Amino acid sequence: MLTVTTVNVNGLRAAAKKGYLEWLERTSADVVCLQEVRAEPHQLPEAVREPAGWHVLHAPAAAKGRAGVSLLSRREPERTRVGFGSAEFDGSGRYAEIDLPGVTVASLYLPSGEVGTERQEEKTRFMAEFLPYLVRLRERAAADGREVVVCGDWNIAHQEADLKNWRGNRNSSGFLPEERAWLTRVFEEAGYVDVVRAQYPGQEGPYSWWSYRGRAFDNDTGWRIDLVVGSPRLAGAAVKAYVERAASHAERWSDHAPVTAVFDLGTAPA
Repeated sequence: MLTVTTVNVNGLRAAAKKGYLEWLERTSADVVCLQEVRAEPHQLPEAVREPAGWHVLHAPAAAKGRAGVSLLSRREPERTRVGFGSAEFDGSGRYAEIDLPGVTVASLYLPSGEVGTERQEEKTRFMAEFLPYLVRLRERAAADGREVVVCGDWNIAHQEADLKNWRGNRNSSGFLPEERAWLTRVFEEAGYVDVVRAQYPGQEGPYSWWSYRGRAFDNDTGWRIDLVVGSPRLAGAAVKAYVERAASHAERWSDHAPVTAVFDLGTAPA
């Protein structure tokens, strides 16, 4: 069995003061993928930087206080990698991966974007570079007999079922037609599978991000932008996937919720 959890922590130092460490102590995950860490390793308390029982890969951003991804694995990785070969983005704290026996696990923080600004242009450039890498990653893995799972904050709601207020967000970053079309290419051209959506076909959500403004969380007015995206054989071995939604607004330690997928590798289809 392999259990993988992904969560945007919205600042790891802040999350650690609100309940992240307690959650980490309870989790049954074998691998945890973090995004928006927003800290260099030396800025983190030791219990957060190197929690007992975990092997940790940190990939902070060169721009202080921005982005940053990490991977925590109970098993020591066979190989680690930061970045995907991009001159522009490899130092931006947006991608890292580890190799475990038979599977590559990656943590992704895709730029959020903002329509009409440089941030949206940055997001577009990132997507243009990242898709060919996803293709190469799966091709290499297949040649080596490995599976791939890319977990993280993809910052795109793919379908109308992936955000509550889709009508009001048709011109918003995260639900633009060109962004949704790009994610379709990830699934159709690059050959990956949205593991959570495969477990919940034809239904709204389950959402993974809710704004702190208003009563978005209480009303479940959310977005499903934190995705577990796997190679087809691995996705076929998923036995369950779920969002670890906090019981109440007060118990949240991030504006995102952890998203978890469980794979029975012994039953993966040939």
